[in-house]
Amino acid sequence: MPAAAVGLSKLNELESALGTVIRGKPEVVRLSLVCVLARGHLLIEDVPGVGKTTLAHALARAVQCDFHRLQFTSDMLPSDVLGVTIYNARTEEFEFKTGPIFTNFLLADEINRATPKTQSALLEAMNEMQVTMESRSWPLAQPFMVVATQNPVEHHGTYPLPESQLDRFLMRIRIGYPAREAEREILRNSDAAGSVEAVRPVLSAEELLMLQAGVSRVTVDDAIVDYTLAIVERTRSHEGLSLGVSPRGAQALYRAAQALAMIEGRDYVIPDDVKRLVIPVFAHRIAVNTRAALSQRSAEASERILQDILTQVAVPL
Repeated sequence: MPAAAVGLSKLNELESALGTVIRGKPEVVRLSLVCVLARGHLLIEDVPGVGKTTLAHALARAVQCDFHRLQFTSDMLPSDVLGVTIYNARTEEFEFKTGPIFTNFLLADEINRATPKTQSALLEAMNEMQVTMESRSWPLAQPFMVVATQNPVEHHGTYPLPESQLDRFLMRIRIGYPAREAEREILRNSDAAGSVEAVRPVLSAEELLMLQAGVSRVTVDDAIVDYTLAIVERTRSHEGLSLGVSPRGAQALYRAAQALAMIEGRDYVIPDDVKRLVIPVFAHRIAVNTRAALSQRSAEASERILQDILTQVAVPL
């Protein structure tokens, strides 16, 4: 069987495994896999109790890699994430004791309950795949992915993530409440196979790295590139936005579209791939101005504006 077919089979198996835990949300599961393949970091934002932590934990368990979970709190320090330098009396030297971030999958649970100082400790690791302490840098293991959860910023006890932090996340998704039949199944099978512990590793670290490398070989036609840039440029000039999409955001959409095409079994990107990913990749990277946000929450306003932009930009034939 060709390597591409084996990879697609593994991805289907991985998607099915996650679907047994996150019931009735196939689009959420697929977008999560897109983020993994595109070497991105994932931010899951929603109200408590809809499965944010469950999805993040299941995603990490489905790949046979090292995994750490951090419960972020207001009294957490950067050293609790990165590690600390201590003096070794026996060797009479300072030694760096690595923190939880030195792993393959880091689940940053309720990240917006930590102070901005602790949140910013993740910036270098998420962008440059390394940690610098005491003028020395330590590379992180590969693959490396941060899966963060957060409650909506309107909730008490939260510190909104700054724009620079949000821009490091390739994608922000919401799970939402399940449909009635899916919730019935959750209630009936709450103690059965639909638990996180039932998820078994589907991919090894080496297999995941091979699939991630294959994403870059997915063909993107010049017309698709121009379509992507037209959407990006429209966010920078839209009258309802005070902050448009950065070049990093444009790169994120490009990589995510390649990853989605691979999961769909294609070696080329189509316009629908781009349209499908615009909101999860761009909505957290733009900022609505005061006038546009008066009638609804900022997150809802940004999604509505992106939908408007998609209707205004001509789709390549």
